[in-house]
Amino acid sequence: MKKIAIIGISGYSGLELLRLLHSHPDAEIVSVYGTSNIGTKLTELFPKLINFPKYADLTIKTFSSKEIIAKADLVFFATPAGIAAELAADFIAADFPVVDLSGDFRLQNPAQYEKWYKKTAIHKNLLSKADYVLADFDQPMQAYISNPGCYATATLLSLAPLYQANLIQLDSVIIDAKSGLSGAGKKLTDSSHYVNANENVSLYKLNQHQHIPEIFNKLVSWNVDAKPIQFSTSLIPVNRGIFVSTYAKLAEGITFSDVVAAYHQTYDDKYFVRVLNDGLLPDLHSVVGTNFTDIGLGYNELTHTLTVVTVIDNLVKGAAGQAIQNMNHFFDFDEKAGLDLVPIL
Repeated sequence: MKKIAIIGISGYSGLELLRLLHSHPDAEIVSVYGTSNIGTKLTELFPKLINFPKYADLTIKTFSSKEIIAKADLVFFATPAGIAAELAADFIAADFPVVDLSGDFRLQNPAQYEKWYKKTAIHKNLLSKADYVLADFDQPMQAYISNPGCYATATLLSLAPLYQANLIQLDSVIIDAKSGLSGAGKKLTDSSHYVNANENVSLYKLNQHQHIPEIFNKLVSWNVDAKPIQFSTSLIPVNRGIFVSTYAKLAEGITFSDVVAAYHQTYDDKYFVRVLNDGLLPDLHSVVGTNFTDIGLGYNELTHTLTVVTVIDNLVKGAAGQAIQNMNHFFDFDEKAGLDLVPIL
């Protein structure tokens, strides 16, 4: 049984880690850390946990890398950008296993990090010590695992077969991505305030979203001829979920049947990615509460445009679920451990 620590327990991703690890057969949470409510029992802060004895002694602590390294086997950073950059050095020096759900180690180029995250790369000498691990394609090669962003996860799973098999015109890709409000985090902003978000849709960070460079970097690793993508993000008035619509022109000589075959060849052996058949398109209810990614395909013969519709739960596949999937790979656990969840029907 591996002992797990969580930094950032009170955020949406931290709580989702707790929910998913609760039923994990090979892992148990032994300590939790935060920047507020220090000394408060988890069951007091979140009364819904009172009926679960395993959490009765969990108290939110002030961060201590020394304590975590001594008492745990792996730590999750479920923190906003900028915190892991400050706190990761001791873990990297000790080659201690980390799964980082923040964006601090997703970009290996310090200048790229500073441009897109608007923060000084104080950890620039550590960036090469981390692996960016898209769980359905990659295996961790180093102890520090950088978990992809939620938009990046859905977008990359949408595009992987197209880039790997060179099936599209690479200068034609347009991505329209929409997220539920939990993707904005717990901190209240004007855009996430109920009176602004309810019965409304708003586009934000046009051409500036911090997930753009990590998406492009991965696309280049799959196809060196990758071109810049048009990527937009919107908030929609739902609690959780990401809905990505991708449009592209097929490459010369490629048919829609070729595309469908490529998606099945890529994903039929990947448990957590489901390609829908017969023109069916997914919706958010198909995946909310689960680690699944559902993908549907369509083609317009009049405009010669391919449409790929992809849905994930931003807090599970887009954050805590993929983080646990990466942990499972790192420890050679069953990939599905703690994650074999039925959608909320």
